[in-house]
Amino acid sequence: MANLLPAARRRRPKRRAEARRTILDASEALLVEDGGERFSMRRLAERCGVRAPTLYHYFGDKQRLLDALLEERCRGLVAGLQRIRLGDDPVENVRAMCRVFARFGLRHPTHYALLAAPRAPSCARPPSAEKARALLEHPWDRLAAQGRLSADRTVARQAFWAFLHGFILLRTTRTDLEWAPELLEAGVDALLRSFVRQAVETSGVRR
Repeated sequence: MANLLPAARRRRPKRRAEARRTILDASEALLVEDGGERFSMRRLAERCGVRAPTLYHYFGDKQRLLDALLEERCRGLVAGLQRIRLGDDPVENVRAMCRVFARFGLRHPTHYALLAAPRAPSCARPPSAEKARALLEHPWDRLAAQGRLSADRTVARQAFWAFLHGFILLRTTRTDLEWAPELLEAGVDALLRSFVRQAVETSGVRR
């Protein structure tokens, strides 16, 4: 039956997909050029050469448009986390995931700032962002199950999040400062020593 449909009707989904892609690409360019604070639907409409109602027709509102962009970027973060060869020791997995997460934030500072910004409780985060969060939390669940955490699991996770968040924001906004190349690894190691018991202590083996 599909081949009996008028040609114009068959082309409609393709045109819609192309229009969405054009808008998303223009949005990406504006974000990179001006940052999230100056981003507006009016400026985007001017960049795309369309009227603002056209943007709302395809995306509903500004937040949904930005979330569509964040969804695409976070898929890359998820792919990076999933490429990690997870070992038996959750501590090493935490280290590897911190590197991937920090690299994502440094490469995409504007997207990261939008992702980290507060939002209304009724406004869910993009699905890929939630998937990335679950992947990042998994090693902590394993450490807790092994009895290796010396503090509450939520406290440990939030301490790491606070460090990584500060690391990314400072590195991307204070480019006038010379940051030590080993800062990330040193910070992660210091937090691990603070919150994770050694395996020999957990097992009761003394050396």
